Amino acid sequence: MSGADGCIFCAIASGQGSAPIIDSDERTVAFLDINPATRGHALVIPRAHWRDLLEIDEEDLAASIAAARRLARRMQETIKPDGVNVLNSCGRAAWQTVFHFHLHVVPRYQDDPLELPWRPTPGDSEEIARVASELRGGS
Repeated sequence: MSGADGCIFCAIASGQGSAPIIDSDERTVAFLDINPATRGHALVIPRAHWRDLLEIDEEDLAASIAAARRLARRMQETIKPDGVNVLNSCGRAAWQTVFHFHLHVVPRYQDDPLELPWRPTPGDSEEIARVASELRGGS
């Protein structure tokens, strides 16, 4: 895929946009987020433009997750967070704001202000079974 006109992440991947790049390889670029959730919050993007998780090809998806793991390991060795979240948003309803596939690699610290966006509570077992059947291809 070629770069999308006006895509800030395509500009960063091609070297035409400005970002604090912290890692790159032939398929991916990682850089610090300019609106960090925590100290060291980074983004991993494929160099090729893919809109989201549903569009990205297998090779770039695999390269992106490998780069995210490489970066998480580097974070553990250097800035020493207590944990790491790897997040992807796919679609506006899921909070995607830049429509170029990306993974957030968010170092977590015991005293950071982040919280789960939902409160885990037991679900309706019958509804869970119905959804499971739908997802398996049943009726």
